[in-house]
Amino acid sequence: MKATQKLHDIGQSLWIDDITRDMLDSGRLGKYIDELSVTGLTSNPTIFDKAVSKSTWYDDAIRQLVKAGLSGEALFFELALQDLARAADLFLPVHKRTATMDGWVSLEVSPLLAYDTKATIAEAKRLYQRAGKPNLFIKIPGTKEGLPAIEESIFAGVSVNVTLLFSSSDYLAAADAYLKGLERRVAAGLSPDVRSVASVFVSRWDRAVTDKVPDRLRDKLGIAVSKEAHRAYRELLASDRWQRLQSLGARAQRLLFASTSTKDPRSPDTMYIAALAAPNTVNTMPDETLHAFADHGSVGSLLSADGGDCDKVLAEFANAGIDVGAVGRQLQVDGAKAFAKSWQDLLASIDAKSKALK
Repeated sequence: MKATQKLHDIGQSLWIDDITRDMLDSGRLGKYIDELSVTGLTSNPTIFDKAVSKSTWYDDAIRQLVKAGLSGEALFFELALQDLARAADLFLPVHKRTATMDGWVSLEVSPLLAYDTKATIAEAKRLYQRAGKPNLFIKIPGTKEGLPAIEESIFAGVSVNVTLLFSSSDYLAAADAYLKGLERRVAAGLSPDVRSVASVFVSRWDRAVTDKVPDRLRDKLGIAVSKEAHRAYRELLASDRWQRLQSLGARAQRLLFASTSTKDPRSPDTMYIAALAAPNTVNTMPDETLHAFADHGSVGSLLSADGGDCDKVLAEFANAGIDVGAVGRQLQVDGAKAFAKSWQDLLASIDAKSKALK
């Protein structure tokens, strides 16, 4: 049995962090579903940028859309929705089989809106309605300005993948926004069954401190922070606040571990996948990490609800002079900037390709 199947069997969803037209046309995504236990998909501007600029996969579609008068963001979202609609259909049997818990795909609002609450709300509603797929998440960043947008989107019935979360406090803020949206729906006589995941980024923690800590602490911060977030997740699910919503028909906002490819060449390429196995959570990974885990990964101990050794490890980082809270806040700022840069690069690639294909 492949390690991917074992991870699936313990109750953790494996989602692929990639989508290209070639992946759809070649049947590769279907094989991931059938052979590697993949049950969902996420996307981001960097993935689309590489696919548009470094291949001919989108040339025919871009040519047609340019003739129809589209350009820039409008053209990109049309391309993305075409791909994600096909992916959503592939995952629809999973979505139905799991009573709509799994089988999701994700589309991101423009990262340029990370600090604009009103515009994010409007765009989330527009994209969700435009897609018309029951298993589509709209990705909204968990910034200070993004939190009220998450609450309002959930209240409006938009399923949300909260992105750009780094710390347990980030996770709890996102969960609170989700719960507020559900509570408002209950108060308005609406169903609280609106789905969400909360995406906590892992590997960027270790990359941020790799040159600032002794070797004994190398590549341990991301896992420790993730364990702390998982503890907060389990405590929230046991809370009276959540239990009341669940009794009224709500389903849990699942914790998702993102950015789980190993960045340090000295460490195992499946390090984060093996360390973060946990029931009722999601792990989203790029192709290389998925294949590596299927080939030589292993599932060991599962994450414990009490956080395991996270407090001890985080204390060791504090003793080494690392202000973990400050690092987390900076990671979110840097992540928003990186996403915006990727978005601008994507639009530049689309503009260049559009002009070349006229």
